Amino acid sequence: MIVFVVIILILLAILGTPLFAVMGAGGLLASYSADLDPSILIIELYRLASQPNLMAIPLFTLAGIILASGDGTRRLVKLFNALLGWMPGGLAIVTIVSCSAFTAFTGASGVTIIALGALLYPMLEMAHYRQRFCLGLLTTSGSLGLLFPPSMAILLYGIVSGVSIDELFLSGMLPGLLLLIMLSLFSIYSAPKLKTPKHDFSWQKIFTALRESIWDLMLPVLIFTGIFGGFVTITEVAALTAIYVLFVESMISKKVHLIRDLPRILIDTTTLVGSILIILGVAMGLTNLLIDSQLPMKLLDVVERHIDSQLQFLLLLNLFLLIVGAMMDIFSAIVVVVPLIIPLALRYNVDPVHLGIIFLANLEIGYMTPPVGINLFIASQRFKQPILTLFRATFPFLMIMLVWLLLITYIPLLTTWWQ
Repeated sequence: MIVFVVIILILLAILGTPLFAVMGAGGLLASYSADLDPSILIIELYRLASQPNLMAIPLFTLAGIILASGDGTRRLVKLFNALLGWMPGGLAIVTIVSCSAFTAFTGASGVTIIALGALLYPMLEMAHYRQRFCLGLLTTSGSLGLLFPPSMAILLYGIVSGVSIDELFLSGMLPGLLLLIMLSLFSIYSAPKLKTPKHDFSWQKIFTALRESIWDLMLPVLIFTGIFGGFVTITEVAALTAIYVLFVESMISKKVHLIRDLPRILIDTTTLVGSILIILGVAMGLTNLLIDSQLPMKLLDVVERHIDSQLQFLLLLNLFLLIVGAMMDIFSAIVVVVPLIIPLALRYNVDPVHLGIIFLANLEIGYMTPPVGINLFIASQRFKQPILTLFRATFPFLMIMLVWLLLITYIPLLTTWWQ
């Protein structure tokens, strides 16, 4: 009977039933099977509420949505175009860097494609980039930046795993930059074939763009100085970021009206954050029940019987996480999968911080992988193209990201350079 119910729950999840409802039902089933009081699931909500870094998630989300609603996208693109647009494939590099910077603050890949896609796609077409290249570039760029501070994915991973968020931020910097460099080199290599024009280097354009975006440039300085200088906590810097962004967009650029726009921004923020927190709360209760049933230890026994080395374990882990990333959104995957794989990784002496970057890198690739790659669906709606067309367009970028994944997996120094 229990097996039958589990199969039904899996089918419901595949058919699109809200994940928190499926996991909640799974938690009730697990508590019933173990003869435990179902109230144990609610206890996890109280434990979640006591997490010291939990408030950083809604605050950074608020800051990202304010940026998306204001004029930050235009200023950002103008600045990077002045700095990088003169290079071969310059506008493609501008797209990569702009999207990664924007995603680091918004946290949601879909926001990046919607907000920057409307601005960059016409610019790429006017510069005579082929449509296929444009679609692949913008769809891929939607998930870049998830390893840069103040990424919401890193915040959530740190909360679920117990790994220091500061250490995760430091460890994600070099792999994130490496990916940007690899994709930029591919864009430079493709530029002669695409016969793309480039504008002349101009100090005047750079100074003009710097003057317009000086307030935006102070934001990462605020975050990095605050966190890594030890002056404020993650939650405090999140609050400062939200206040700062609201001040810039409402008082300086005047693109966000406090009375007209702020209610909509708050609704969008609470909708996104609420969906994450309800999944997180239910999943943590279910995860504890699975741990009580010794499922991680049983998995460890199975893995130990077939895997002899850390090299084999990491290869199997990547294959598993790529499948997870293709089937689940990044936030659901973090709260469901992380508690199960951490004991396995520790058994094979994988550094917890290194594991976190590998995990997030896999799910970053999952954003553009069928059947549930969210970038493909959002880009399909935004650019009015079939998902299969978009997947073909992203395939060269996907291959580059897979090579990048192997590099950061088997060269731990890329993530532990600061230790």
